[in-house]
Amino acid sequence: MLAVIVNFEAEPGQGEALLEALKFQSANSLEKEPGCRRFDVCSDPEDAHHFLLYELYDDEAAFSAHTQTEHYAAFQERIKPVLKARERQLMTRL
Repeated sequence: MLAVIVNFEAEPGQGEALLEALKFQSANSLEKEPGCRRFDVCSDPEDAHHFLLYELYDDEAAFSAHTQTEHYAAFQERIKPVLKARERQLMTRL
């Protein structure tokens, strides 16, 4: 399985908007993508602008399919105005 870990930082005052977009993306991915097995949205209890996603996909092909969906494209557009920084890491789940 492929684990995808993504750290997000919202622009000042945009934490709630980013969180709502992340939750919406999580629901869409789990509902519409058979290769998406897990999509957890986590928040930093000490920083309302910092979030982490933990996603699990069957394989790299399933993750690649994820990045080609309409809801992924809509999510990317939705977060542009509220996103300060993003860092992604891909790992193999053992």
